[in-house]
Amino acid sequence: MVETSHQGSLVATTDPVLASFRSSIDNIDAALIHILAERFRITKAVGEYKATHTLPASDPGREERQIARLRKLAEDAQLDPDFGEKFLRFIIDEVIRHHEKAKLGE
Repeated sequence: MVETSHQGSLVATTDPVLASFRSSIDNIDAALIHILAERFRITKAVGEYKATHTLPASDPGREERQIARLRKLAEDAQLDPDFGEKFLRFIIDEVIRHHEKAKLGE
């Protein structure tokens, strides 16, 4: 395994514990990407539904309930709830952008 040091030079990593941690991180990152892709497939369908039924692209009440729910989940999981909210807000904003594009027929 090869890694880049702070100075940009390549350094061989032979530490099996570190390699195991990194392998787990790589697996989690892959799972996150697949989960996000599935979430966006579903929200795309929601956006298409909203567009064909002339519903607004965003639902501020639902968004606030979701943020409150996920802040609580983050706390329970010992994850910084502010980070959890920022992450969810980023996703919500992207979903709304997609819904607005669907509404415009793009």
